[in-house]
Amino acid sequence: MALFYVQGVPIGAVAIMLALVASMGGFIFGYDTGQISDILVMKDFKLRFATCGIPDDPSTCSFTNVRSGLIVGLLSIGTLFGALFGAPTADYLGRRYAMVVECGLFIIGVIIQITATSVWQQFAVGRLVSGLAVGALSAAVPMYQAETAPPQIRGSLTATYQLFITFGILVACLWIYYYVRSSPHHFTDCISIGTRSIGGAGSWRTVVGIGIVWPFILAIGILFMPESPRWLAKHGRLEEAGTSIARTRGVPPSEVKTDPVVVRELEEIRSNVEYEMTFTGGWLDCFKPGNKILYRTLLGMTLQSFQQLTGANYFFYYGATIFSSVGIQDSYVTQIILGAVNFVCTFGGIYVMEKFGRRVPLIIGGIWQAAWLFIFGAAGTAKVPADNPGIGKLMIVSACMFILGYAMTWAPGVWILIGETFPTRTRAKQGALATASNWLWNFLLAFFTPFIVSAIEFRYGFVFASCNLTGAVIVYFFLYESSELSLENVDQMYNDPDCKPWTSRQWAPPEYKDRRDLVEQVRAAESRKDATVEHKESATSSTDHATEKV
Repeated sequence: MALFYVQGVPIGAVAIMLALVASMGGFIFGYDTGQISDILVMKDFKLRFATCGIPDDPSTCSFTNVRSGLIVGLLSIGTLFGALFGAPTADYLGRRYAMVVECGLFIIGVIIQITATSVWQQFAVGRLVSGLAVGALSAAVPMYQAETAPPQIRGSLTATYQLFITFGILVACLWIYYYVRSSPHHFTDCISIGTRSIGGAGSWRTVVGIGIVWPFILAIGILFMPESPRWLAKHGRLEEAGTSIARTRGVPPSEVKTDPVVVRELEEIRSNVEYEMTFTGGWLDCFKPGNKILYRTLLGMTLQSFQQLTGANYFFYYGATIFSSVGIQDSYVTQIILGAVNFVCTFGGIYVMEKFGRRVPLIIGGIWQAAWLFIFGAAGTAKVPADNPGIGKLMIVSACMFILGYAMTWAPGVWILIGETFPTRTRAKQGALATASNWLWNFLLAFFTPFIVSAIEFRYGFVFASCNLTGAVIVYFFLYESSELSLENVDQMYNDPDCKPWTSRQWAPPEYKDRRDLVEQVRAAESRKDATVEHKESATSSTDHATEKV
């Protein structure tokens, strides 16, 4: 039974559940990324893994830049390679079982970390293993959501992955604040409740060990969700593909072969799979110029790179340090504010990407973000922020306004596009290449930012502002509008020589006049189905009534 209707088309509860369950992969990344900065300052962790001047005195213990860099950075290196091996895994095992395997790998990484006693390399390797799983999930989750979600709400459902990442980041920000500023009895409402009061290795092992809960929820929950109908059809399991579509639509199993929406979507998928059977789908095929495959590979990699080059992680990774340098006494509170703005505004991003499509929000978002980064850089350069409280406040406002725009446009938008831009035969591999480019720039910015900031200070904001403007230009000239279209129609649009990125908003398959006509005809087909059902029910009721009289 349908949970609600969008554009006259039914949406089942399973469609919402699969988005929420799969998005737990995003929370895994957000939480795992945020916890490490706090673990590095825990007394027992420093005594075990840092270099100490006086044994048993944590105040004399410190990590070298290389050691702390490896402990923190190996997660990003793992995600880079994990995204690449996640593609063949998802193609071979299916989207759901691939996520189950990747959750198991993450749990293995956590176990390696919490069993470390005195060898810091073991803890670092554990983070590397967990990073492999996070990277693989980052490729599999948006792809699964895009392939399974109804086109009418595909943007909203895919954006939940980014929403859960921001939730994980916010939880990490709360952890920082409570650990640094609170005494044990103040721990009341965050993940690491009471861990500061736990003695010995339990302090950091508890925080790391809780990370097992999230992949466990994902691994169990995803087994109750339908498999991607595109993957099923590609492997000749058309009947199961129809059932999968019906479940997300809230259509009863008995109507799989008669429901017009299910029949139409399944036929589109079937015909597209038959067409793509004439092509191979290896890694080299991702770089072939035919059918705009190379075009879309490079576009996906570019968009993922520029998502990092917006500068968002400059604030998320080094926000506390940044605002300490501008004279803010409680920089951790500022970091919580940024995390909260990021999380709350992502809800707005889900609405924006569904209501206004993909191109316009990304273009406006790039311009908006650039403007506030120019203000941020100019304010920090014009005067010494630490000596001018007004300048410091302006920089905080600029950062919050930047995060507002980012959370509503580039943060969810790029993950949505990765799931819906590529053809079925190479979608997993192209998505993996695009996601790997995101993780590569993630690592480069995290590693080199301290060196760059020491050289140019707040003028770094000008660099990111320029990147945001460049990203907006790239979207205008190269990205096609894919909202409201099935994935098969998106592939057809990219291959239409008469369609240009800046005119793609009006494109529709040949049998429709424009995008609006497509939506209206789908709604009309569903209305005819409802009318037929009502007519049959009325006829049945009349027959039953006549029988009773007899």
